[in-house]
Amino acid sequence: MAIKNILVVDDSPTELHLLQEMLGRNGFTIATARSGEESLEKLKTLRPDLILMDVVMPGMSGFEATRTISKNPATAGIPIIICTTKGQETDKAWGLRQGAKDYIVKPVVESVLLDKIRAL
Repeated sequence: MAIKNILVVDDSPTELHLLQEMLGRNGFTIATARSGEESLEKLKTLRPDLILMDVVMPGMSGFEATRTISKNPATAGIPIIICTTKGQETDKAWGLRQGAKDYIVKPVVESVLLDKIRAL
């Protein structure tokens, strides 16, 4: 599947801006959500090819949102890459157990992110 449309979920305006710039200059179309709850709302009408999910957000964490998305038959086919500051191996293992396809620790390196997107 060719990935063109990406939903970026992050509560940090700075991170959202950096990821939008990075992905935009590489030809992707980006939608954003500032919380796990907002990402679930957007998925009612939006069908991205990929979701980049932060973990530490107010309200629903990225782990919870990832689990909800991956268990819902309507959204389970959308790959999720967790993109967070939580870099412990246990965090990564937990994120993958929630349904994420991959895991990136911030700060995001553009070439690493693009390689992970291509690998999907």
